[in-house]
Amino acid sequence: MIYYDTTKMGAAKQRSGLTRVSARLREEFGGTVTEVAWDAARRGFVAGKAKASVAFVATDWLFTVELFSEVERPGLWEFVNRPPCRLAAMFHDAIPLRWPQITWPQSVQRHPEYMKMLAGFDRVFAISEASRQDLTGFWRWQGVTPRARVDLIDLGADFDGDNRVQRDPLITTVRPSLVCVGIVDPRKNQDFLLDVAGELWRQALDFDLHIVGRVNPHFGKPVAARMKALQKTEPRFRFHAAINDRALGRLYAGARAVVFPTIAEGCGLPLLEALWRGVPCVCSDLPVLRENADGGGCLVAGLNDRADWVAKLRALLTDEAMNRRLQAGAMQRPLPRWSDTAAALRRGLTSA
Repeated sequence: MIYYDTTKMGAAKQRSGLTRVSARLREEFGGTVTEVAWDAARRGFVAGKAKASVAFVATDWLFTVELFSEVERPGLWEFVNRPPCRLAAMFHDAIPLRWPQITWPQSVQRHPEYMKMLAGFDRVFAISEASRQDLTGFWRWQGVTPRARVDLIDLGADFDGDNRVQRDPLITTVRPSLVCVGIVDPRKNQDFLLDVAGELWRQALDFDLHIVGRVNPHFGKPVAARMKALQKTEPRFRFHAAINDRALGRLYAGARAVVFPTIAEGCGLPLLEALWRGVPCVCSDLPVLRENADGGGCLVAGLNDRADWVAKLRALLTDEAMNRRLQAGAMQRPLPRWSDTAAALRRGLTSA
């Protein structure tokens, strides 16, 4: 039996990368897993509308993609130290440790304990090689001897469950558009992108820019204010604070490229999701993004290198031959579906 932890998923109100991962896996697992949630009062997992305590047996698996701590789940350390079943988790990133100054305070406080807890699991599936190295490096730094085996898992690119898109040739008479997707905060670097776009507009390049993402209440307000002000003076700019998958799909359909100037990622789902839609991507030159960008359909630009970003975006907006090559690369390269991710996880657990 595989039990799937949906403690936070059941109460999630915000659309984030983590909730997308949890929701898409939930859809693809279907009836092959049993959903459970941590009950703080009972200090254990419960299942179903009746919230019955789960009677694990030693051969069962508990699998989670969520983040957790003893404060959030009282009794969890005891559960991990004396597990009634086998434990498996998906590890996303160590960003709260690497970038504490721009990460939610709750995440910064929780993350070291969370990463220590993972060492007591049986299996951990890291979403990138960079994330795997961060996790194992943290354990070494902490002097922790893990029981966990850490493997890689590919995340799905079909964010809305639709089939792979084969785009028509570019219509050069239509004004091109660029799309940036991600929570609005310093890590996603929208401020930098606005500087780059402003320089290109001053150079008389005619294009639309769409920025999509909810605002981080701790760190995103200054750039959100800048974007709201810019909308009043620049008709070619649009900020979408809330958007559903159908509307996002329409933006992708009309995009010349997705732009991803982020400074830190665990995997970079927006890059994969753009490629699934046949849209080229311009992204920061980060090792974690190169794990996917080097497969085709992408341009990499130096991290916070304004001149390089201006040059790369100018070429993409003006060089039709280049753009067609990138578009062909995006459409032709193999990409995983979420059903592939779920199947790989099931195989990894049932074969253990």
